[in-house]
Amino acid sequence: QVSKCLTGEDEHRLDTKGRLIMPSKLREELGCTFMITKGLDNCLYVYPNDEWQQFADKLNQLPMTNKSARQFKRFFNSGAVKCETDAQGRVIIPQTLRTFANIEKDVVIIGNGEKAEIWNKEAWDEINNEESLNMDEIADKLDELDFRI
Repeated sequence: QVSKCLTGEDEHRLDTKGRLIMPSKLREELGCTFMITKGLDNCLYVYPNDEWQQFADKLNQLPMTNKSARQFKRFFNSGAVKCETDAQGRVIIPQTLRTFANIEKDVVIIGNGEKAEIWNKEAWDEINNEESLNMDEIADKLDELDFRI
């Protein structure tokens, strides 16, 4: 099975009911229902159902005797909710997830390979400014992980 490769970047706004319009390109890849959960770096991860199942299977293989493994598994599973878009392509982001990612109104939705991410716009802008985003340094670190372009 070929993994999905979600890409792109879109700015959107939550409405007063906590609904977010998912970009149509991402909706096509994600399908009608998908999983949203807490992500690393205080964003939200959005998984197509098949990718979520693969991720959940990996989580379930973690040894329950290891405290870090238990915490890691709890972090992702406790925040996970199955979501469905309405006729206008909107999805309700639960309050607990909005609070976790500090999402009130303006968001950036990005495709990031097998999943999408939903970011508070200010947080996204901050991690992507030139001072914090030194691609040469990042490339050197990836080289240590044996990643070659």
